[in-house]
Amino acid sequence: MNQDEERRSITVTRDFDAPPSILFRAHSAPEHVRRWFGPKGWPLTLCEMDFRVGGKWRFAMTGPDGKQNPAFGGEYLDIVPDQRIVYDNAFELPGAEKMVTTVTFEPLPGDRTRLVARTVFANLAMHATHVGAGIESGINSGLDQLADVVAELRGAQG
Repeated sequence: MNQDEERRSITVTRDFDAPPSILFRAHSAPEHVRRWFGPKGWPLTLCEMDFRVGGKWRFAMTGPDGKQNPAFGGEYLDIVPDQRIVYDNAFELPGAEKMVTTVTFEPLPGDRTRLVARTVFANLAMHATHVGAGIESGINSGLDQLADVVAELRGAQG
């Protein structure tokens, strides 16, 4: 990673008490993604996913005021089952710039997984706007909810 790219990115890391296959499953099916994506209190009320390389996805969250926010989405750029998902993402607004997110699932001892979500923004101004709007805390809130979904999926697996 070059210095410019590093300055335009954020990385969030979280360890989960489940194998990579369960984390991957929680990211690949809309019925699971709807339950954890985004900050708590901002449900994902639009969730369209064509989960394959080259497939499109489209999400929108509804705020506590009951209004659905602008939709955003992109394309799945790379998918390696149980290891990695790469996608681009932009708001559906004229001239909106894209960010690219790479989510990796690293196996840890004890049937655990380290999730690393790295987002690279198109430029420093976009990075500043999203960081200023609280994207990192929103991602962390979503990961808190993901932990609940993962625990449920793990329990169902036995």
